[in-house]
Order: sequence, then structure tokens, then C-alpha cells
Amino acid sequence: MSNSRSYAEFFIPESETASAARARAAELGCTPVGAGAATALTFLAAAVGAKTAVEIGTGAGVSGLALFAGMAKDGVLTSIDVEAENQRAAKQAFTEAGIAPARARLINGRALEVLPRLTDGAYDLVLIDAAKGEYAQYLTEAVRLLRVGGMLVIDNALWHDKVADPTQRDADTVAVRETGRAVREDDTLVPVLIPLGDGLLAAVKTGTPRSGDTTAAKPS
Repeated sequence: MSNSRSYAEFFIPESETASAARARAAELGCTPVGAGAATALTFLAAAVGAKTAVEIGTGAGVSGLALFAGMAKDGVLTSIDVEAENQRAAKQAFTEAGIAPARARLINGRALEVLPRLTDGAYDLVLIDAAKGEYAQYLTEAVRLLRVGGMLVIDNALWHDKVADPTQRDADTVAVRETGRAVREDDTLVPVLIPLGDGLLAAVKTGTPRSGDTTAAKPS
């Protein structure tokens, strides 16, 4: 990591609560968002004034803490994870951070079974950070769930620096790469790829096709 990249990654110091949650994640064997990506999540949640958010992949609560830090004081996070142990760790992190229990709606189950039960257009932000092979399906659900003006965020968008290398063709890398391409080519989304952590792909849902020159060459 270059000096500038490292400086950006740790520009905002992490809270003790987040550091403790990150340590629990290591014990559980789940990989949380990086420090810089967590800071970006807080910024993005604040930028859209998020009061309702969905998180696909709870982990040990590191990303949830970041979202809560940027959400409205009465905002509610719906977080889905297949591992109950992860959610117990996240609940501990939220309690330590002083977050009221009613603000964290933790749902244990497979995301593709839970997401269809959530309401169309009812959420200000959706974070995707779970099984890479299911990213394309998560994306479809996320766009449905977001209100116009809402924020889509996809973690691991660079996937260990493999997405940018076309010779890397393992299933997870291909799935992440194709999901990124789908976001880029959806003209109802305005995207940006942020090179913090393992890469955050963020996009605002406009609801109508964006105007402008669409003839420029696009990277693969």
C-alpha cells in the first residue's frame, strides 16, 4: 500500500468500539470492511440522510457501526446474516456503542430468502457485503429496495486487486467484476468506485435514465 493510500485509509481514526468489533470478527473468521471503507460508509449514510438501511452481511458489526455513525439518530438498520454467531457479536458491538436495540433489526437467514420480503422503495441505503457468487442477485434486490435518491454500496468491489486483472477468472472474481459492470451500465444509477479498503462501489439511484454521452469507450 502506498503512503498516500495508507494515509487515506486511516485518515479518520477508528473508535475503540469498532476496533473491538474488528477483533471479534477475526476470532469468528469473518472479514469486516477496512477502516477507510468504514469511514466511507459513514460519509455515504450521512450524505443521503439515511433513516432506513439494509445490510446484506452483518459480520461482527463493524460495517453496522459505521452506518449507524452516519445515519439519522432514529435511523433503523436491517441487517441480514446466515450466521447467528456473527449477529450475536454485532449485537454486542451495537450495545457497547450505546445504540438502542430497536434501531438494529437483525435477521438470521439467507439473504436471498429474506430480501424478497422487504418493501420496494422503502430504504435510503443498501450495503452488499456477503456471498460474492450471489452479488448479481443481491444487486437486483437492492435496486428494488432503494428509494429514488437512495444509495447502493457494494463492498469488495476490487476483490483483493483481482477484479482489475482480466486474467483472474475464479468464480468469485468474475461475479464481483460482472456485478460492477452491471452497476456501471445501469443508466438509472450514478456510480463511483472508491479505492478504499477492498474497494467500495457506490451508486445513487436516479429512477430515470441519466442523460449525457454514452458513446465513450468503457473499460472491461
